[in-house]
Amino acid sequence: MEFRLEFTPKPFVQKLRHQDKLFLMGSCFTEQIGSKLAQHKFSVLDNPNGILFNPVSISQSLTSYMEQKHYGETDLFYENELWGSWQHHTRFSALKQDDALAMINASQEKAHDFLKEADWLLLTLGSAFIYEKEGQGVVANCHKVPTDKFNKKLMTVDEVIRAFDTVIYRLKIFNPALKIIFTISPVRHLRDGFVENNRSKATLITAVHHLVDKFDGLFYFPAYELVIDDLRDYRFFAEDMVHPNYAATNYVWEKFQTACIDDAARGLMKEIALINNARNHKAFNPQSAAHQKFLAANLRKIEQLRAQYPHLNLAEEAAYFAAGQSL
Repeated sequence: MEFRLEFTPKPFVQKLRHQDKLFLMGSCFTEQIGSKLAQHKFSVLDNPNGILFNPVSISQSLTSYMEQKHYGETDLFYENELWGSWQHHTRFSALKQDDALAMINASQEKAHDFLKEADWLLLTLGSAFIYEKEGQGVVANCHKVPTDKFNKKLMTVDEVIRAFDTVIYRLKIFNPALKIIFTISPVRHLRDGFVENNRSKATLITAVHHLVDKFDGLFYFPAYELVIDDLRDYRFFAEDMVHPNYAATNYVWEKFQTACIDDAARGLMKEIALINNARNHKAFNPQSAAHQKFLAANLRKIEQLRAQYPHLNLAEEAAYFAAGQSL
């Protein structure tokens, strides 16, 4: 007897390779996938504005990268003894105004340069709800300011489409080789309400499929469906019953690898995973002959991979095993 229906996403016609540069933006789920890609030595830039949830903030941030926007004093606000930006996550806030601006503008420059050369842009949308502040428009983060200071609104399907329509055209001009993957975050925004969360996700799904059908070089990966319709069990959520847990995230990651990553790259990922596991190994006696042999073997393996794949950045791993030999 079967107790669940497994869902296997269709493989992409074009897939990710280690030679590619991957630009990721969106919800906290984006950062989980981005972390796994980085661990397997893909070239990744993840959330230059910090975590973003709504389509307007994501599209505005993309526009700011293309235009190389430079933030100034008038772009910041002062609240709870911190200087921050309504367009950025709180990790860009600082006690001093100059420090906040330095972090933001350094990230802007890096994002512009990376996006110009990126092969893939992965966008994970979290919510169709937007929060508007008088004089500021849509904010990306409320910075723990009371919600009654904002006007909360559920976007329509047409509004989500319009938020991305122009920016996708501009991206195609800015970087003609860029391919875009859309996903919908499986994180449930239950603070909005059960019914409201489902309306929000439905709005995003409908809008994204319209865009994918309209533009060449756009793809959809069903992260939301894998958690909600395939796993479909509270066992796969964290204690808050909102965020997918470790097992669920790994399940989606496995499906992502199969559908979206090139076969040769997946083979290389297995080699890199062995090196990562070896690096995490805790030696009982670091100065023993057996451990020195272990370090030397892994260093040779790294050098072989670097020779075979010159684009692969394994300098940190090589330094780690070399340093262990000198103890």
